[in-house]
Amino acid sequence: MLSHIFQGEFQFFDFYDSLELGLYMVIIGYYFLIFAYFLIMRFRISKKAYWIYFSVLFVALACSRLFFLIYDFYVPELEGTISNDEIVGLLMLNYRLATFSTWMGTTCLMGVLGILLFPPDAEIEKKKPKLNGSTFKNYINVHKKLFKSLMRISLMVIPILLGILVFFLPDSTLIDPDVIDKYSPSIDPVYITIGGWQYPVWRFIFNFVFQPLLVAIVPFIFIYLALKTYGVLRRSYAINAIGFLIYYIGRIAKGAFDVINWTHAGSIVPPLLILLSLLLIVIANSFEALK
Repeated sequence: MLSHIFQGEFQFFDFYDSLELGLYMVIIGYYFLIFAYFLIMRFRISKKAYWIYFSVLFVALACSRLFFLIYDFYVPELEGTISNDEIVGLLMLNYRLATFSTWMGTTCLMGVLGILLFPPDAEIEKKKPKLNGSTFKNYINVHKKLFKSLMRISLMVIPILLGILVFFLPDSTLIDPDVIDKYSPSIDPVYITIGGWQYPVWRFIFNFVFQPLLVAIVPFIFIYLALKTYGVLRRSYAINAIGFLIYYIGRIAKGAFDVINWTHAGSIVPPLLILLSLLLIVIANSFEALK
């Protein structure tokens, strides 16, 4: 049933689909190059957790994009060779895997954020800190290292739980309206309706509630750090902020172009924005002072 795909005989591909697929393949390759760079050139030398989080982030993003490409381009090509219900099953499986990978990437990003907000102490003081002030303040002073570790772990727990949750939610809360229209599976969808716009309820919660809450703060943290530092670090934080802002604009632009039916622009502009953002992120984290 896959022979026509392996032989390059696609039913629905057009020029813009091929262009979009090619651009995202470049992005996936770039993700793995960035992963290798941060792992070998940064983490191997510095042994800092910051760089292992940063490197694994791009592996998770690569996996997420790969599953979304299968969802968008390859599973629909099976139409006519397997039943509609089987197509829907494959679509939902790839969507769950893509969403899980996205949340694992968010977990790594929260690890980076946790280190920025609660940096580990450079060295452990042998003397006990002087106790003064309130009991709570004294407790924080005594257990400062433990407190920072707990806060960093807490930031990472939420996306891990959300990533696992996606495997237990019913299809009816995740299925795309277009899939219902095209394949008419025996699923009664659960949508959230805003005006005349319908969206799967748990997709809405993931994409418009939890993702913005957890991820939108990251560029602004880099902006804050840029304002508080000087020299090379300031430039690094500022470029990181711009890079992550452009990345999220690229992610949002894909859905926005689909909503306003600018499909051709949606095939080109978002991946180009993402490529630009990745270039900026690599530049931002390539300063010698950050080794």
